[in-house]
Amino acid sequence: MTDATNLFHKDLVALVADKNMEAVVSSLLSRSPDLKIRHFSFDIFVYPRRDPGCLNEAHDFLHPFRSVYRFALVMFDHEGCGRESVPAEMLADEVKLQLERSNWDGRAEVVILAPELEVWAWGDPSLLQEVIGWSEPMSLRDWLVERKLWLQDQSKPLRPKEALEAALRHVRKPRSSALYGELTRLVSLEGHTEPAFVRLTAALRRWCGSPAAQA
Repeated sequence: MTDATNLFHKDLVALVADKNMEAVVSSLLSRSPDLKIRHFSFDIFVYPRRDPGCLNEAHDFLHPFRSVYRFALVMFDHEGCGRESVPAEMLADEVKLQLERSNWDGRAEVVILAPELEVWAWGDPSLLQEVIGWSEPMSLRDWLVERKLWLQDQSKPLRPKEALEAALRHVRKPRSSALYGELTRLVSLEGHTEPAFVRLTAALRRWCGSPAAQA
């Protein structure tokens, strides 16, 4: 009997909304031992119509790939997608259903960053300080609190993208895909509670979990 998995040319196709997201996904997927998954092959496509396009057209874009790749991933920001009034998890399930109807048959996952990708950058502020070259006497968190960009009783800035941009302007460092990739390459993957991150890593382990991880 022929193993159906041998019919696919590659493991994963990912559709993302921008180049920064591409850098994050690429860096994350290259850390298979840290994720406790086997090494696997992947391709990433940046969708020109960005977040709204990923929301409304991912199933059409990915439909021709359903017999080429074993699995499909769609990732975009909640903010800017055009339907921010609908909770991110609900939208993710809606797009996933469209993929199911497009013959992905339980082989697709949708991850929506709420409010946006930069929320991941604040999981470890001390690492972010190191990567951007923060040299002020006060911590980056305290600096942002002083400027009302981070509420004292919150674990992360309410507007993560604006907070990151303010910090980068202060250190005169451009916001780039390389920065996002470096953060993802260095950040600890243990203890994350961000819903989008949990959803993504759970899918990767479900699809490509190593025998040791599944034991």
